[in-house]
Amino acid sequence: MAKYRKLGRTSSQRKALLRNQVTQLLYHGKIVTTEAKAKEVAKIAEGMIALAVKEKDNFEEVTVQAKVARKDKDGKRVKEVVDGKKVTVYDTVDKTIKKDNPSRLHARRQMLKFLYPVTEKSDKKRDTKVVNLPDYLFTEVAPKYVGRNGGYTRIVKIGQRKGDGALEVVLELV
Repeated sequence: MAKYRKLGRTSSQRKALLRNQVTQLLYHGKIVTTEAKAKEVAKIAEGMIALAVKEKDNFEEVTVQAKVARKDKDGKRVKEVVDGKKVTVYDTVDKTIKKDNPSRLHARRQMLKFLYPVTEKSDKKRDTKVVNLPDYLFTEVAPKYVGRNGGYTRIVKIGQRKGDGALEVVLELV
């Protein structure tokens, strides 16, 4: 018995397809696909969520000092003349950051190795932002499944596709 379905594709095409579908499932919460693909995607997504649940609280809060440019009411940097040159004025600010412990950092890198980068697009080109998907998994998805031992996804059959008659399903996070 094979360990995985080949889905009628070469290995590189199959890996790309699965990476894309897992990324979209974790970001959007559900996808529509064929039954065979859904079973493969669910396997991978369950592993990612289990990893996020396990490492959810494995970090330290650290306070660091950062130099931040002082800004005026228009949001422009304040400049000061020193020795005949205009120099930006900086303020020292205390910031609290999350510092991952080694196992959480490893989990984050494992996720980043597999998941594609996600960009959130808006109407204006400059307003697009990159979504940190591992951080989204740790902060948004994992807390929902803390008391649950697996079974993070659900497959709901929705009927046959018109073009080729393949059985389509909705794969969603529970």
